[in-house]
Parts: sequence; structure tokens; C-alpha cells
Amino acid sequence: MQVADWLLRNIDGDCPLWFFAGPGNNGGDALAVARLMATTGFECTVYLADLGRGLKGDPAINWQRLKQQGKADLRTIGLENSIPEIPANVVVIDGLFGSGLNKPLEGLAAEIVRRINQSGAQVISIDIPSGLFGESNSQNVSSNIIQAEKTLTFQFPKLAFLFPENERFVGSWEVLPIGLHSEAIRQTESHFFYLMKEFVSGKIEKRSKFAHKGTYGHALLIAGSYGKMGAAVLASKACLRAGAGLLTSHVPLRGYEIMQTALPEAMIAIDPSETVFSELPDLTAFSAIGAGPGLGQKPETAAALKALLQANPSKLVLDADALNILSENRDWYRLLPENAILTPHPKEFERLAGPSANSWDRLQKQLQFSAHYQVIVVLKGAHTCITFPDGRAFFNSPGNPGMATAGSGDVLTGIILGLLAQNYSPEDAALIGVYLHGLAGDLAASKHSEEALIAGDIVEHLGNAFLKMV
Repeated sequence: MQVADWLLRNIDGDCPLWFFAGPGNNGGDALAVARLMATTGFECTVYLADLGRGLKGDPAINWQRLKQQGKADLRTIGLENSIPEIPANVVVIDGLFGSGLNKPLEGLAAEIVRRINQSGAQVISIDIPSGLFGESNSQNVSSNIIQAEKTLTFQFPKLAFLFPENERFVGSWEVLPIGLHSEAIRQTESHFFYLMKEFVSGKIEKRSKFAHKGTYGHALLIAGSYGKMGAAVLASKACLRAGAGLLTSHVPLRGYEIMQTALPEAMIAIDPSETVFSELPDLTAFSAIGAGPGLGQKPETAAALKALLQANPSKLVLDADALNILSENRDWYRLLPENAILTPHPKEFERLAGPSANSWDRLQKQLQFSAHYQVIVVLKGAHTCITFPDGRAFFNSPGNPGMATAGSGDVLTGIILGLLAQNYSPEDAALIGVYLHGLAGDLAASKHSEEALIAGDIVEHLGNAFLKMV
């Protein structure tokens, strides 16, 4: 069994294993693992929670086999006074409850969980920490949920693993394959997807030998204001590194020399204002438009942004101050072009859609926002979530805490804009862009560390990210 293999690779053979199993399928898995580990010489103690339901199916079979094997110390917990004192030097294997939970733990089960959490022992959960709901967080009772150091989940991560408030329960997690057939997986209906290399790499188009810069589009980036030109530089560099054939960066007059010096590959459109974006340039030459990084929120900038929305460009990505201006003018939401891409961080999304009680609630708001306004929302985070008007949600797999640094979002905007300019669909531009952004961040962290990573490092590793996709 995959869990037993993992334990053999990662746990010292002299360390006692204490298994806590419930009467359901997860308990059956825990009992099966205990039986396998006992045959390898591990000191195994198994506690079966008697919750008044009796054993049947796999749990009953595995409990009987453990008895017949005679190599593990088997005990039952039927009352609170039969819950053992758990020493800190053991490894606790949590198999009390699985992902089919329909109400919070209470009574004896909740007390077992609390005792495990108080023990100081290393805790490893099978499939999902006992007491944690697999999707909605609304019924979670924090004190009655296992706090695992590691979760070994089967075939796919649970949706709850991707929500930041559940990190203290899930710990680090690893997906263990259990042999589900790929066709069966493909035919299983779901609106939630985990974004992986194999899926994304198939969307990246091979370049023609006879292509030229006009083949890969002309992007317009509207970015920067006095004191915030760095955002324009980062987004512009990312746009070109993402493969756009041509880029025009529209910046205020005082940003001209900065842009020409920092990025000679970009053309510059100069705004009439010395310090802010105040007037829309002619849009006819551009295959995709991005706006927002470092713009500021001056009244003239808001008026120019409204003019951009009224122009109804077919490919548009909005970030940062463009979103903040939008949130202050909610009647403009109806002006958003179909399949426009919005890339808020959580606080910006709260301004757009209102506060949320938890991550599940925020996900519902994000799905509703995408559907109601027919836009793509890229909600940035550890597992950046991309929602589409048809109700699908994709969660990104690469990325690391080092990317929580100034300018990282500007880089993402530039990457998506560069892909849009090349005639990728808005859907594919969002999916590919988010994945490449996370992968480049991981490559940058492997070189510079998470602590020392800066946004420019993500741009510099975009080329290596593309190479990893081949």
C-alpha cells in the first residue's frame, strides 16, 4: 500500500507507530497500513474507536487480520477514560475519519482528536485530517480537527487543502496514486481542477520556422505613474519574455527615460500627463491590452480607464490600480468586455466583490462574479485560483512563499498580456500564464532562496520555465 511505502521511506524504524482508526473506510485504510507496518518490524499500537456503529466491510476484515497476525498491540477506545496518554516520541497515524464527513466531530471522537493534538507527537493523516471537511469550511470546528504535520492523500488533493486557513490542519501534503484508471478520472464530472504541467504544456503552441515579430502580436501595456515606474518595467519585461512580438508601453512623460533605459526592446507611447495615465492612445494597432500596474488612482486616470472599458477591446487584462478604480465605480462592471481577465489579490477581490467569511465563501463569490460578468478572475495566492464564466475553477500547482514580494503580480499581468498578444485565447492565456508564473517562481527560489527572491528574478527565469514545458 502506498502509505506503508511512504512510512518505510520516511520514518525511523525504531520509532513506535500509534494508529488511530475509526469504523469507516479511512479506518480500514489505517488498519491495513498497520498490518503491513507490523510485518516490517515496526512497533505498532492500534487504537480502534468504538463509536457504537460496529465494524463491517474492509475495516472489519483488516481488524480481524490484525488479530490473526498477532504482531500489533490492539486496543479499543469506547469511553473517554480509555483514551491513552500519547507520548511525544511516537508517530501518530490518523485514520479516524475520511473525506465523507457530513457534520463536525463531537463526543468521544472529538476528545480523541483533542488528545492527539495536545500530545506533541508527530501526526500523519491518511487521506485527510480527521474532522476537516473536504470542501466547504463553513462547518469546521477548529478544536475538533486533527493538526497534522503531514497528510498523505489519495490520487488528488482535497479542495480544502488549497485554502490558507486549513494549513494548520493539513500541514504539508503529498498525493499518493492509488491506481485509478486515467479514463475513469477523465469521465468523472467536476468543476474543480488542479493545474499540472501535462495539461498546460499541451496548450503551448510550437513556433513556425517562418514566423516573424508580427506573427506574435502587438501588446499595449498601460502602466506606471510618478514613483511607480518599476511596476511598468516589470510588467513590460514579463510581457516580452512571454513571447509577444511587439510591445508598446504607455507611460507618463516622466517615465519615458526610465522605460527606454530599462527596456530598449519596448516601444513607448507617452501620455500627455507628466505623472499619470490620463488619456487613451489609439488602440487600432494592438492585439491585446493590459492595464493597471502602478497606475495610481487619480481622477484623470479613472476617466481614462473608463474610456478603455468603453472601447471594449477583445483581449484585455486588468490588474492592481485598474481593479481598485473599478471597485470604486461598480456601475462600470457592466462595461467589462466578455472574457476580460482580472487578476486581483485577495484584498483587491474583496473590494470588487465584498468580504468573505472564509476561503470557501470567497470561492463561491469568485465563481459568481465570473459567471455574472462573463469574465475570467485570476485570484492570486499560494494556489492561484482561475475561475471561468461557465463555472470551472482551476487551482495552480507550482509557486512558493518567496513570490509574496512586491512586483510579483505585475509580472503575472505582463506574462498573461504577452500570451494574449500571441493570439492565445483568454482561457489559455490565463491558464498558461498562471502556471508559468508559478514555475518561474519555483526556479527562481531554487537559485536565490524564497527569502531573497524578488519579482525581477521571476522574469529572468521565465525562459527556463518555458524550457521545462517541452
